[in-house]
Amino acid sequence: MTAAAALGWMAGGHDYFLSCLQAVGDDELAGPSRLPGWTGRHVLSHVGHNARALARLAHWAATGEPTPMYASTTARAQEIETGASWPADRLRDFVVAEQDRLASALGRIAADGWQAPVVTAQGRTVPARTIPWLRSREVWIHACDLPSGGDFAAFPAAFLDVLITDALERRRTVQSVDIDVRATDRGGPAGEGEGGGERVAGPAADLARWLTRGERSPRLRTGTGAPLPSLPPWL
Repeated sequence: MTAAAALGWMAGGHDYFLSCLQAVGDDELAGPSRLPGWTGRHVLSHVGHNARALARLAHWAATGEPTPMYASTTARAQEIETGASWPADRLRDFVVAEQDRLASALGRIAADGWQAPVVTAQGRTVPARTIPWLRSREVWIHACDLPSGGDFAAFPAAFLDVLITDALERRRTVQSVDIDVRATDRGGPAGEGEGGGERVAGPAADLARWLTRGERSPRLRTGTGAPLPSLPPWL
């Protein structure tokens, strides 16, 4: 995955998020989202504040000045809760404005700056070229968390494959979940067949939804016929 590809997915995901958001009324945003314990306003607050936090990493890469995503371990949750209390029109504008600021901040990274190390909110040290990918995940997936939101089936095929590989790697290496997957609607994403655990097969969109959200689908099947393994939260 190149930075250019991730930048394209980031822009496309933002557009997809906004298109899904247009179908959600302000009153509906005040109600439950598809994420437990969050309203639609929480989703918007998170998406906007995530762009702001990733812009700090872009500033870090462009200038060499360490600027963490969040000032403390509690800052992320505090920002989301604060933003969730804002009026819906302010939140809608906030998501657009912060995405624009992130895009501008990424545009200030010089060619050699894309290899500069930055530290994510989870404490991982990654090259700056990872920043657009982190944002891409947020906008595409959270579009599906909006009330009456989007669908993983609308995601670009190449993006879905990288998302599956990314989620599967975290499940295996960080969470020690012994699973493998096979996308039945094409050749399957990179990383398929590397695990030694339960094989789960089905359409790529359903696999991505299950790996990132834990949502089961009747189109997913295990190789042994056993029920799908239960998954802990992805991030």
